[in-house]
Amino acid sequence: MMREKVIVIDFGGQYNQLVARRVRECNVYCEIYSYKTDIEKIKDMKPKGIILTGGPNSCYEQGAPDCTKELFSLGIPVLGLCYGAQLMMFLLGGTVEKAPVREYGKTEVVLNTASPLFAGIDRETICWMSHTDYISKAAPEFEVVAHTADCPVAAAECAAKQLYAIQFHPEVLHTVRGKDILYNFVRGICGCLGDWRMDSFVEQSIAAIRDKVGDGNVLLALSGGVDSSVAAALLSRAIGKQLTCVFVDHGLLRKNEGDEVEAVFGKNGIFELNFVRVNAQERYYQKLSGVTEPEQKRKIIGEEFIRVFEEEAKKIGAVEFLAQGTIYPDVVESGLGGESAVIKSHHNVGGLPDFVDFKEIIEPLRDLFKDEVRKAGLELGIPEHLVFRQPFPGPGLGIRIIGGITAEKVRIVQDADAIYREEVDASAASYAKAHGVSAPWKPDQYFAALTNMRSVGVMGDERTYDYAVALRAVNTVDFMTAESAQIPYEVLQRVMSRVINEVKGVNRVFYDLTSKPPGTIEFE
Repeated sequence: MMREKVIVIDFGGQYNQLVARRVRECNVYCEIYSYKTDIEKIKDMKPKGIILTGGPNSCYEQGAPDCTKELFSLGIPVLGLCYGAQLMMFLLGGTVEKAPVREYGKTEVVLNTASPLFAGIDRETICWMSHTDYISKAAPEFEVVAHTADCPVAAAECAAKQLYAIQFHPEVLHTVRGKDILYNFVRGICGCLGDWRMDSFVEQSIAAIRDKVGDGNVLLALSGGVDSSVAAALLSRAIGKQLTCVFVDHGLLRKNEGDEVEAVFGKNGIFELNFVRVNAQERYYQKLSGVTEPEQKRKIIGEEFIRVFEEEAKKIGAVEFLAQGTIYPDVVESGLGGESAVIKSHHNVGGLPDFVDFKEIIEPLRDLFKDEVRKAGLELGIPEHLVFRQPFPGPGLGIRIIGGITAEKVRIVQDADAIYREEVDASAASYAKAHGVSAPWKPDQYFAALTNMRSVGVMGDERTYDYAVALRAVNTVDFMTAESAQIPYEVLQRVMSRVINEVKGVNRVFYDLTSKPPGTIEFE
């Protein structure tokens, strides 16, 4: 599909996905590439703009990530952020060195509002700083257009060459007018029209799927989660009965979830799909027996997914294509989209085996972030309660059980998780009924996980030596960053009491306060 594009060049910063996501909020398509990407490939992409991300290195040190100076003479607008700003200045003749005062956190910045980058923004605003180095002298031909009390070059520009450098992070919500700054760059300076919209994405994707599949048959890995459900609806709209959805119950689902998925997608469900359920619990437990390393778990689960689908394809007959609900964060976090370290191999990306017995893998949502997937789902007519259901990882409870996996551990986490979700949902509903508004503390995602820790307890005057369950609840806009939800203490107390009393094998309950970053939403 041809569309105007802005590219993000990743130098290992923690916010690479967030930068791309903010650009897409401006209705401009954006992709992430490593700083090692060849300049000729960048030219071939014909981007409307280029954004350089932050990173943990010092640009003046030997071996630090860099790029060719040619990048700044292509006639394409370039915006450097944090490390990207420092690298731009360093390569073009400015000075970057250790800052006498390290800035971190919310900082007041003074802007030159005559700059097109800051058009329509107040002269004084709050930004998010995170740097040890600083630009002590801007490169020749650059004008300083922002400063803070401790940072003389908080932003600089060479308007004639459409080069812009910002020391702070406009992509994070802590920068009050950050979205406006990025909008000014991609829509104003780059001249993007904003043609990235879900209605056109759905329409173009349907046409592309029909063109690729022709009269072939497609097998879809359906988990019942948001991503695979939207993929199913999109493929069904495109090719109808040429699609068969295979739901693999690997025994790592939430309590009763296998039956719930079948009720929605199976016979007499709300979708008219060719639906096949495969009960493979014992197969997965055997493969995962004794495995404790998270990446190995993911790869085993990914391998088994493919093998099950190959077997089902042979039963069905000639099936040329395998479809998956892969989304863009899966690709980036698996180390295939930028330069940041592999965070985790997603079972449908980094977990795929080397050999796959299908002509081609179709991933119609591969370009989308989670909230874009939801928008596409609404465009396709999927009911809101399905579109906005809690995300559930492809490897399921396999990555919510720390250490080895057994049927007994699966039972423990399923029961604890069901109690937790039941209590949170009931309390939120009660609040909404009493106050006429949604509970302000209702998390975007919440689940129980089983730690690998066992400890001494006392129940009924007897000594116990049982597991600890961890409760996780986060609020997030895009699932790339997240904050721990502040669930009322009395709700957590009820959950704790019920879990310990009703779930055999548990004698402690913890609440996880970790944000993302530095943690991830899931445990493994």
